[in-house]
Amino acid sequence: MDATMPDVTEVGTEWRVLDGVATAWFDAPSLIEGAALAGRIVKLSAQIAVDVRVTGIRVRLDSDEHAEAVSAAARDLDLAANPAALQHLSVVLESANPSAVRPFWQRALDYAPGEDGGLVDPLRRDPAIRLRRSTEPRPLRNRIHLDVVRPAVAVEQAGLGEAYGAYGVCHADPDGNEVDLVPGDPLGEKSGTSDWQAVFSAMACYRTTSPTQQSDLAAAAAALADDTGFPLLVDLRPGLVILDSGKDQWVDDAHGLELDFTDLAAHLQSAARDLGATADPTLPRFAQLFLDAADVAAVRTFWVAALGYTPDRRDWNTDIVDPRRLNPVLVFQEIDTSETERRRQRNRIHVELAVPSDLAQTRLAATLAAGGRLLDESEGRWRVADPEGNELVIVGG
Repeated sequence: MDATMPDVTEVGTEWRVLDGVATAWFDAPSLIEGAALAGRIVKLSAQIAVDVRVTGIRVRLDSDEHAEAVSAAARDLDLAANPAALQHLSVVLESANPSAVRPFWQRALDYAPGEDGGLVDPLRRDPAIRLRRSTEPRPLRNRIHLDVVRPAVAVEQAGLGEAYGAYGVCHADPDGNEVDLVPGDPLGEKSGTSDWQAVFSAMACYRTTSPTQQSDLAAAAAALADDTGFPLLVDLRPGLVILDSGKDQWVDDAHGLELDFTDLAAHLQSAARDLGATADPTLPRFAQLFLDAADVAAVRTFWVAALGYTPDRRDWNTDIVDPRRLNPVLVFQEIDTSETERRRQRNRIHVELAVPSDLAQTRLAATLAAGGRLLDESEGRWRVADPEGNELVIVGG
């Protein structure tokens, strides 16, 4: 562990260090209780990342000095920590020349340079891109690629050149790693939802000018969503509140509620404007991982177990999702078994999953029991292949 990282023993038993950040999850019975804790946290420091969900709240600290104060606030609200809920997923791209592919992905995702030479989401919502040097020859098409959805004007400004593929949205970096960069749309035609973008998720990002304004907007959004039973995602970042439906959840058959989400979106927009928050239409972004598989059922079963995900409620949909909607969606599509060479080759893209160090062996065992094959291991790291060779690296926090 780096000397600058907070030590678990220093920040309390509720906290774990994941990807170099002291992180905790506190179970909560509703969005309202989670938003109440979030309101207290943002007044401690604007730099703490807070994600409010219908089942609880994730907190990622800027400094371990705030750990005890956050824990005390949670105890005061009778919210208990649950370290077993913690995990953090990132994407690793291997390249013979990382500096050549970095600008492509920075433009595609609108990411910022990371301390390790990779790229990170400035909003700390979507998965980091880690770049690793590799001397392996460039393969045929990877069986893993990214889907990224951004507002149409942002897609145009990314300047990735002419797209290709069946939907005209695919681009490749200099090594041939692919991204589907999809332009989003406004959420409906009503003026009451003009702050919202449909980027697979329905999303509105509001700039705030004070911790009180931020706290009040989170509380108002939680109350409106709870009143309808909708599991809204409410993320708090420095000077920002992000309201998000989750992928496809604004569509009627996804949430299964007697609810037109655009009505809820209009109420949320009205509440945000009443509080003086200002929408930033350039910020919405959605990112997911696409895996090609000859045997979708077997590969999907592996990833459900490895990541602790759940299948989408719709039988026709191959998506698997983080039950807390904190990590990216994985989508599976079938490829022809005749693509023997492509199926046999090693991908240049793989997934890295950080879990608390005291839970790493349990997660590894579940992954192997679901059809995984251990390729190699080093201290605190296990590289595992799914039934068709797609790789996952499990990292003990």
